[in-house]
Amino acid sequence: MSAPEAIGIVGAGLVGCLAALAFAAKGYEVTLFEARPDPATVDAGQRNLRSINLAVSNRGLRALKYVDEDLATLVLEHVIPMKGRMIHDITGLKQESQLYGLNGECINSIDRSFLNDILLDELKKRNVKVHFQHKLVRMTNVDAKPTLETINAAGEIEKYVFDYAVGSDGAHSQFRYQMQKHMRMNFTQEYIDMQYMELYIPPDPNPQTKFSIDPNHLHIWPRHDFMLIALANGDGSFTSTFFSPWSLIESIKSSKEFVEFFRRNFPDALGLIGEQALKEAYESNPRGSLMQVSAYPYNSPKGKTIIIGDAAHSMVPFYGQGMNCGFEDVRVLMELVDTHKGLSQAFIEYSPARKADLDAICKLALANYHEMSSNVTNVWYLAKKKLDYTLGKWFKNKWLPLYTMVSFRDDIPYSRAIEIEQSQARTVSNLQIGIFTSIVLYGVFQVVRSYDKIRS
Repeated sequence: MSAPEAIGIVGAGLVGCLAALAFAAKGYEVTLFEARPDPATVDAGQRNLRSINLAVSNRGLRALKYVDEDLATLVLEHVIPMKGRMIHDITGLKQESQLYGLNGECINSIDRSFLNDILLDELKKRNVKVHFQHKLVRMTNVDAKPTLETINAAGEIEKYVFDYAVGSDGAHSQFRYQMQKHMRMNFTQEYIDMQYMELYIPPDPNPQTKFSIDPNHLHIWPRHDFMLIALANGDGSFTSTFFSPWSLIESIKSSKEFVEFFRRNFPDALGLIGEQALKEAYESNPRGSLMQVSAYPYNSPKGKTIIIGDAAHSMVPFYGQGMNCGFEDVRVLMELVDTHKGLSQAFIEYSPARKADLDAICKLALANYHEMSSNVTNVWYLAKKKLDYTLGKWFKNKWLPLYTMVSFRDDIPYSRAIEIEQSQARTVSNLQIGIFTSIVLYGVFQVVRSYDKIRS
């Protein structure tokens, strides 16, 4: 009996861990490398300062179920369902719920580090080798026997040879950089003029209440050029994230000014976070950059190496699809492996099979910032949204709002969802024009009729 083929995976984040589990389930010998220390050895209070809470939706859940039904069940036991957005006005006195689904569907809040820990624990149970503090510094034989050279915690170079290699090491992927040396890969990187800072809303002091605001909504404080969001955690706290242009945060020169900025723009959030905590966040919490990355093709010519997740298609977080899309990468790739009974052809076919959908969701993610920060308070936008959802209710499965297709219909590819939405948008626009025209004609008719009565 021949030994199983060996696969090296670089990056033990969410996508890399799920890919390792998926390959291991198919009988491959998997080794996972991670530049950072083992999370189990890191102070939990220092692990999340650049982490935006995750919203797990159907695409991510479908991928988890594909790999392991029990794993998906375990994850669902630790999520907090969010049935819609809760919009906070600038006075801090009014909140408005905007539901996500046509039939009560929810996206699910979960802490990124907690989910990563669940996946790492599963890898330990399956005896997948995980090497922490092993940073990739060189890759050779990209399309023969991929050879990974890593530097360990002691500063020593170690060399590993595999039959195949997978890069899932994030937007600043070293694996992708090494691949580019050996093939013709198109690559773009664009920084968005936006920073984010993580903040923290503590649990309600009353243990019976637990949550200080409704946990079953994604809370948004939309202020056009900047915004604040908050997602619930299981302990009653909320992970809150402040987004703004770099020029805005750089114009705030002290923690006192930061508190006053919140007092003017997010008065209720200021009360939830606390002045002292906000001052400390301004002084200590890092400000993260947002960027979009696009690479193509994702595989080497002979199908021995491949990039997935943010290494191939980093997107801004405003559609909540980054992790869901990365998990879907794993499922799509594994289904190709099932079809071809081998990795090389699956890797080769993955690129053209996935590109249109990845391009589509990256564009949607960027566009959705405007929706979250501005459109959610626009009367005309809300009226159009209401019409869209009303049609969805009337014509079940024949009329689907875009958000429903992206977040709750994992059977509809991202690119196809956009095509359907564009067709429906034309219909909605025609309806609006028709209604407006009818109102105008009715008004003209009434004026003429009144004029005729006066003349007679």
